[in-house]
Amino acid sequence: MALSDIQLKNLKPEGKPYRKADGGGLFVEMRPNGSKLWRLAYRYDHKQKLMALGSYPETSLQKAREKRQLIKALLQDGVDPMAKAKADESERRALAEHTFANIADELLAKRRKDGLAETTLRKKARLIGMAKADFGNRPIADITAAEILATLRKPEAAGNFETAKRLRTAIGEVFRYAVATARAELDPTQSLRGALVAPKVQHYAAATTKDDFSRVVKAVWAYDSGGPVIQSALKLLVLLYPRPGELRLSHWDEFDLAAGIWTRPAERMKMRREHKKPLPPCAIELLKSLVEFTGPSGLVFKSLYARGRPISENTMNQALRRMGFDKNEATSHGFRSSASSLLNESGKWNPDAIEVELAHVGADQVRKAYHRSMYWKERVEMANWWAEYILHIST
Repeated sequence: MALSDIQLKNLKPEGKPYRKADGGGLFVEMRPNGSKLWRLAYRYDHKQKLMALGSYPETSLQKAREKRQLIKALLQDGVDPMAKAKADESERRALAEHTFANIADELLAKRRKDGLAETTLRKKARLIGMAKADFGNRPIADITAAEILATLRKPEAAGNFETAKRLRTAIGEVFRYAVATARAELDPTQSLRGALVAPKVQHYAAATTKDDFSRVVKAVWAYDSGGPVIQSALKLLVLLYPRPGELRLSHWDEFDLAAGIWTRPAERMKMRREHKKPLPPCAIELLKSLVEFTGPSGLVFKSLYARGRPISENTMNQALRRMGFDKNEATSHGFRSSASSLLNESGKWNPDAIEVELAHVGADQVRKAYHRSMYWKERVEMANWWAEYILHIST
C-alpha cells in the first residue's frame, strides 16, 4: 500500500529500525534516532541491491517517487543506477577539482621541471594570473570562447595589443595541456584567431650599416663608466652577439676558456636546446680579466647593487644611452641584427652557418639536426674573423 505524507510525518522511532513500503521497491526506513531514510531495492545482473535516495522530509515523497521512476528507466536500459550515481559523483568531483587555476598551476610546475627559465616562467605566471582573476575557479571544461574573449578585450581596450596576444597564447597553452591530460575536450582559443587587434611588429633598434655599426663599436670600446663588469659585458655583446639574457645570466662553469667554447644550457636558450659558441681570443682575454672581479664560480656578470643577482638588460641599454645613442639607434639586443646583417653582407660565410651561430632554428628540420657539427669549423673561423673586424673598427 502506497504511503502518504501524513503517514510519513506520524512515523515514530522504535528500539530498532523498521520499514514502510511505498511500492515498486521504494520504502522508508525509520531509525531509532528519528531519521527517516528513503531506500530503493532492485535487482541488477541477478543480484539484489539497495540504493539510498535521501532522507525525509528533505527528500519529499513526490521526489522519492520521481527518483524511483528514473531508476526503473535506467534498469530497463540495462544500466546499473548505483554505478551510474558513483560515476556522476566522480565527474562532479573532477569538475570541482579540474579548474582552470589548478590546471594552470600544474602546467607551470611541469614547465619548471622541463627546465623553462625562471624569467619565462614568471612572465607566463603573470599572464595566466590575468585569466585566473576572471575564470580561475571555473571547471576548465565549462569555460567558453566568449568568456576568454572578454578577458582578452581588457588589455586590448587599454591599447596593450601585444599583451592581449600573449595572453591568448598562455590561456591556449593551459587548455591544450588540459586536453592532453584528458580534462578538456578542446582549446577554445583556437576559435579566437583573428579576433584581436594585431600588434605592430617592433624590431630592436640596431646599427646595420658599416658606418653606423663602426660608430657604435668605437663608443663601446671607449666607454669608461660602469666598471669592468659592464664594460666587458658590452664588448662581449658586440663580439659574441648572444641574446642579452643569455649573456647576463651566464655562469663561469659554462665557459671552457682553454678550449675556447661557451656552452649555453638548454634551459636558458630561446629554442630550448644547448648551444655551443666558439670564443675568439679577444673574448677569452676579456673573460680572463673578469675572473678577479666575479670569478671563478657563480654568475659572470654580477650586479654591484643587488647581491646574488646579475646585471640587468636595462643597465646595458642605459650605458648605450650615456654613449649618446637613443633607443631608436642602438639596444643591447640589436647587436644580433648588426652581426647578422654584416656577416651576411660580407659574402664570406654560409648563411646556414650564420643562422647556427645566432642560435636560430632553420625551416628545414633535417638540416637543423646537423647544424651544430656540420658548421663548427666554419663558425670558429667566422668568430675569429668577426673579432678581428671589431678590433679593427674599434679604434
